[in-house]
Amino acid sequence: MPQDLPNVAAGCLDVPSTDRLHVAPSAHPPRILLLYGSLRERSYSRFLTLEAERLLRHFGAETRIFDPHGLPLPDGADIDHPKVRELRELSLWSEGQVWTSPERHGAMSAVMKAQIDWIPLSVGALRPTQGRTLAVMQVSGGSQSFNAVNQMRVLGRWMRMVTIPNQSSVAKAYQEFDEAGRMKPSSYYDRVVDVMEELVKFTRLTRDVSTYLTDRYSERKEAAEALAARVGLESI
Repeated sequence: MPQDLPNVAAGCLDVPSTDRLHVAPSAHPPRILLLYGSLRERSYSRFLTLEAERLLRHFGAETRIFDPHGLPLPDGADIDHPKVRELRELSLWSEGQVWTSPERHGAMSAVMKAQIDWIPLSVGALRPTQGRTLAVMQVSGGSQSFNAVNQMRVLGRWMRMVTIPNQSSVAKAYQEFDEAGRMKPSSYYDRVVDVMEELVKFTRLTRDVSTYLTDRYSERKEAAEALAARVGLESI
């Protein structure tokens, strides 16, 4: 045990190594799941999500968009509900995610929060979001605000995701899309391009080493203690 670190379990302590960050890169396209937070027929969060998907595909990503229609409220159905199962399977499939919510009453929408709440921190040994990259975006009916993206950043951290620095907040969204739902040229659109470009870069950078990046001393210590207890019981 290091003399200056009397409170650590020496066998569980790891010194971060650059060598372990050098791995052969995956050859398949980055897999990105996109979630949006509105059920309206003319949904600006869905329009923004579709614009993001077009950009991600141009940048070489494989994408899936989850349709929240029919998703029950959290705890309002069994986890075997088809929409819940679909969402969880898509989260496991993904290497990065995009969350886009309208701002309602100064917060993300209930539709957006319900989707996030259905994705657990862990399912047995599987972690549906840990180590995956995340980009957050919002649309507002009024002046520009960052309440929804800030809330989603907090949730992304709670879900152990790597949330990229850039983000998008589109003010007066009803002015920023044409009748066909396509985003008009603007500084808002340019920011969406920036965000998707950055997401693909961060996903390529981290996806092959996400297990190492999220390997934690406390969890290694907990696992070692559980193993020691199990071995002790088996020897009785």
